Amino acid sequence: MEKFFKSVLEQDRAAIVICDTNHIIQYMNPVAIARYAKRGGKELIGKNLLECHNPHSQEMIIKILNWFQEDEKNNMIYTFKNEKENKDVYMVALRDEDGNLIGYYEKHEYRDAETADVYDFSRSLV
Repeated sequence: MEKFFKSVLEQDRAAIVICDTNHIIQYMNPVAIARYAKRGGKELIGKNLLECHNPHSQEMIIKILNWFQEDEKNNMIYTFKNEKENKDVYMVALRDEDGNLIGYYEKHEYRDAETADVYDFSRSLV
């Protein structure tokens, strides 16, 4: 099953960066590697995510992680609207099969309408 989950992440059109509870970057999908190339791209894997953010963002990430840890029902929080890219951004808790917090990731939901024709086999969207 693991290869299927990895494929889902790697085919997503949004950047996906997965961190553990110590804020260490464990995984970046190809879109994230390209998006953050100027900051190190793939070399960011294994680094602390907090080092990539300003003090206010660091504080908010820590607060959100603490909120995730308070209750296993605390799993997703809206963090900001990116007007330039027309997307909403959320932080999402990652939990093991027992409900224990094991990490988190940032989820991007783009609001632009799809421009591809339905069942257009002439182009790939990824």
